[in-house]
Amino acid sequence: MEGVKPGDKVSVTYDGYLENNEQFESSADTGPLDFTVGTASVMACIEQAVLGMKINETKTIAVNPENAYGLHRQELVHQLPRTTWPAEADIKPGLVVGMTMEKEGKDHQVPATITEINGDMVTIDFNHPLAGQKIIFRITMQSVNGKSEPLPMAGGGCSGCN
Repeated sequence: MEGVKPGDKVSVTYDGYLENNEQFESSADTGPLDFTVGTASVMACIEQAVLGMKINETKTIAVNPENAYGLHRQELVHQLPRTTWPAEADIKPGLVVGMTMEKEGKDHQVPATITEINGDMVTIDFNHPLAGQKIIFRITMQSVNGKSEPLPMAGGGCSGCN
């Protein structure tokens, strides 16, 4: 089989890790990632990584922040008055909240992370939670254009099976 090329429809399983080896995402939880190579429907680094891969091949790639979820931008960190939320709201650092933002005359829901509460002020960060982080993806090619191959049996076969 020839390796993956632009235009191929592929299905991959993957695990995403931070540099400290903490797993942040896995297709074991979300299901395989299916996409057509060259359509920019996934991160460019993943599209580049699968080029040339064959079914059942596994590849590990390290991705710098600017090619992953972006650099952490201080201008996306804001302080808002506590009164922005209802008095009974249980807000605390680490909580991801949906904030309504206006852009070009339309309201959009945008996720943001509460990072600090200091008196009557709440610090909220609109950066992606993985912004500024180098990430590692381990990708395994499952199928190309709907075709897959069975994995070879370990040890060359079954010994003592009926």
